[in-house]
Amino acid sequence: MSYQSKAEENFQNLSKNPYPGRGIVLGTSPDGKSFVQVYWIMGRSVNSRNRVFELEDTGFVKTKAFDESKLTDPHLIIYYPARHLPNSHIITNGDQTDTIFDGIRLGGSFESALATREYEDDAPNFTPRISGVTYRSASPYVYQLSVLKSEDNSEDAGCIRETFSYEKALPGLGHFVSTYVTNGSPIPSFAGVPQWMPIFDTAEKTLDAYWKALDADNKVSLLVKWIDRDTFAAKTLIVNKLG
Repeated sequence: MSYQSKAEENFQNLSKNPYPGRGIVLGTSPDGKSFVQVYWIMGRSVNSRNRVFELEDTGFVKTKAFDESKLTDPHLIIYYPARHLPNSHIITNGDQTDTIFDGIRLGGSFESALATREYEDDAPNFTPRISGVTYRSASPYVYQLSVLKSEDNSEDAGCIRETFSYEKALPGLGHFVSTYVTNGSPIPSFAGVPQWMPIFDTAEKTLDAYWKALDADNKVSLLVKWIDRDTFAAKTLIVNKLG
């Protein structure tokens, strides 16, 4: 089976999954001229669903409450999923975005920054922290993905730290990680290695395809960053279920 066929099959599986949770896809446009980042959030509770993405003038993206009166616990749901530096675009499912941003800015690495963090403190799920970074210079890596998770929704074994590093980007393809396998109680954490996923012809088509693929009841917000490989400048598109 070709990489493209695997990506198409994985995309179909995503469209049938009621609750993969938050997800990241890092890849390259079909014409090879742009790096691509896709990130979405989903929610089952009123607090989790009461969110939107907001694009700041800096190009950073933050989550915010759609209705401030319904916000009950902000510490795991209000954060910057997307920030960037001159040579790296960072995307994560929590406030570890800031940890990675500060770490790289001060001369550290993606891995060394995440070594100071672990999975989320939301027992009994212990939701994984998933993170990605795309580099301007593809040496030694084009992009990296990280998963910080517990073993079987338990703190007993400590934090499992997985980093996946990619030396080559294939046009029209990306790699995908999510917080969960699917719905459950507790919710089973992401397992295995990042999966191939398709990147569509334009930022708009990619945004539309992934938004349509996500479960209609549980999806909350989605963003696509289309990063010019020559200038490293990004176009960011956002869709929110609310607002």
